[in-house]
Amino acid sequence: MTDLVIETSGLRKEFAGRRGRRVAVDRLDLAVPAGGVHGFLGPNGSGKTTTIRMLLGLARATAGEMRLFGQPVPSGLPRVIGRIGAVVESPKFSPNLTGRQNLLLLARSIGAPATMVDTAVETVGLTGRERDRYKAYSLGMKQRLAIAATLLKQPDLLILDEPTNGLDPAGIREIRETIRGLGESGVTVLLSSHILAEVQQVCTSATIIGQGRLLASGRVDELVGASTAYRVGAPDPGAAVLALRDAGFTVSDDLVVETDRPAELTRTLGAAGIWLTELTPVRRDLESVFLELTAGTELGAGQ
Repeated sequence: MTDLVIETSGLRKEFAGRRGRRVAVDRLDLAVPAGGVHGFLGPNGSGKTTTIRMLLGLARATAGEMRLFGQPVPSGLPRVIGRIGAVVESPKFSPNLTGRQNLLLLARSIGAPATMVDTAVETVGLTGRERDRYKAYSLGMKQRLAIAATLLKQPDLLILDEPTNGLDPAGIREIRETIRGLGESGVTVLLSSHILAEVQQVCTSATIIGQGRLLASGRVDELVGASTAYRVGAPDPGAAVLALRDAGFTVSDDLVVETDRPAELTRTLGAAGIWLTELTPVRRDLESVFLELTAGTELGAGQ
């Protein structure tokens, strides 16, 4: 038995166009472990949505292999589809019904017990607003209701494609908290997004793609890596810069020092009679990692 929920190998998708064939996904190897939130990250047009549509059987791959819960896609998809929830496009809810009424109708259509409606509402944080009409919901509340709809069948895998698109900061925070809670509850979440800094706050692992190709994959802390730079504060910044440069340190004018030896940095300034008022690690984030990986390349036109 594999402990990977999602696997792709050499996945490729081409589209025919007036200018010839266009490659949207190019030999993509994707591995999503069970449990937690896995970020599927890249800029708009990098091939994320196309990959998700292929995984869900909504588009046919040109080449390569895909597996969900160890079952080949698309042939084995009927055996595992009941374990999968997905929000890929805006769901269609009745605007004049309440959020709860919409979920009750959906629950009846899939044979889920009505008790699952209350559980799903609580999970996504809509308790107290579930009896409001859908048309009165904010965009963030509509997105949370869409996630609640996928939870009615208690999925083991939840696929979310750009769930924070169009949301204001408050809505983004609401969705982020919902996704974090789902990952902590044992659901495996594949979270597709182009907002790398935002997603870093909820992901345990991530895959970064560009031009339809794999750029990096692994645990977020491994991708980001340990800090190798420190921001220094000193009463006389100019003197601190000179002392550190004389000692061979690489220092920016705003006193960010490239080093993995903070103790030696401290000793150097102390020997020069300069006492620190700040020594703070400057940590990389997924966005800076992505920019390094794509430096000098032009984004493709994948979807």
